[in-house]
Amino acid sequence: MATIGFIGLGNMGGPMAANLVKAGHAVTGYDLSQEARAAAADAGCAIGATVIETAEDKDIIVTMLPAGTHVVAVFEEIADVIGSGSLAIECSTVDIPSAQKAHEIAASAGALSVDAPVSGGIMGAINATLTFMAGGTAQALDAATPILETMGAKVVRCGDATAGQAAKVCNNMILAITMIGTAEAFEMGQRLGLTNQALFDVVSTASGQSWSTTTYCPVPGPVPTSPANNDYKPGFAAELMLKDLGLSQDAAKQTGAYTPLGSHARELYKEFCSQGGGNVDFSGIIKMLAETENKG
Repeated sequence: MATIGFIGLGNMGGPMAANLVKAGHAVTGYDLSQEARAAAADAGCAIGATVIETAEDKDIIVTMLPAGTHVVAVFEEIADVIGSGSLAIECSTVDIPSAQKAHEIAASAGALSVDAPVSGGIMGAINATLTFMAGGTAQALDAATPILETMGAKVVRCGDATAGQAAKVCNNMILAITMIGTAEAFEMGQRLGLTNQALFDVVSTASGQSWSTTTYCPVPGPVPTSPANNDYKPGFAAELMLKDLGLSQDAAKQTGAYTPLGSHARELYKEFCSQGGGNVDFSGIIKMLAETENKG
């Protein structure tokens, strides 16, 4: 079993660290939040007093942090204590330049590194059913895969360094666009006199089918486990979707990709968050659409 330093014990990182403990690894965790530290301790993690103490003398360091600036700052802070031959697994969703910088810092310290952002939300983290999109050298990916498989159900090798982040940005742009389209259709269907169940029964088996319908349907009823049946309590908050759409548009600008739907999705989620929806599940954007009248 490995010694693991886990930095970032929030809604995603905390359950991920707990699953590593359940698998028999010796995990030392760190987070700025006292509540997060206490929850990790209850799950069996040792708690580091500092980021450096958490990372020092560990076989593996896992990070799950809010933004690229935090990731780079942590990697710069632990650079002197990352052991040669150790492994850094960066699971945050961040901008590609920050991910590249983290890889460079790890390489200069003699460590292997993988960027492995996740899909699956809080329940996926709790139940170890996450999908990891991983980027790095073949050697680093070989080393990281058993650890990632402990925290998730699927590991997709996307390519070299930062390929995992690239895949995550593309995936979440698709997700935002399809969720908005699904929400628009269900809202219009209600106005046309369709029941949510009738429209679901059609769309879920017809050409309009998507994950946004079959797994995360934005209206109460058809999919009992969707946030719509729990007052849109977030599995994936709208403010996080807005952050990821910002990353997608940064990437589009950097590469010259034309993404008009991605750009418009960002504006709609920005509006939803500005109206107080930031801490609501991203599927809750249907509430904003329902309250907006078409005056065209």
